[in-house]
Amino acid sequence: MTLLTVDQLRAMIPTNKEVEEWCEELNKALPKYGITTPERIAGFVSQCAHESGDFNQLRENLNYSQQSLERVFPRYFGPGKRNAAEYARNPEKIANYVYMDEFRTSKLGNTQPGDGAKFIGRGLKQLTGRDNYSRFAKDYDMTAEQAAEWLETKEGALASALWFW
Repeated sequence: MTLLTVDQLRAMIPTNKEVEEWCEELNKALPKYGITTPERIAGFVSQCAHESGDFNQLRENLNYSQQSLERVFPRYFGPGKRNAAEYARNPEKIANYVYMDEFRTSKLGNTQPGDGAKFIGRGLKQLTGRDNYSRFAKDYDMTAEQAAEWLETKEGALASALWFW
């Protein structure tokens, strides 16, 4: 069943160079989740496109400068808080600080050393945190660590977005 044409998807994710492959994956997967009306398809694709830069970024980029850290994460960096210069351009260190439960009011299940970096945003909707990865992985009979790898593939990125949706 063709719900979405390549031309329609190209108009929705104009910077993506793999529109044909994404269109094929979407047409296979969308009906399984009841995403079959033009409105639901548009809503799902537009939300995924926003989160993933037109389906181009399947892994969160935390390579922030000092200034960007202070602007994007003001709760963690700036006057009276951690020195952003010590974290700038170090994605693993940034993730392990801003995504670890001990530093957050909203918990992600990141309680083990390194969980922040291990469970950064991945997939079309940027699934984040050990708890989300574990719940998703359980539905696909895999570990959270296996899911982290799979989420960086087209199939896994789309599966996680549909699961979350």
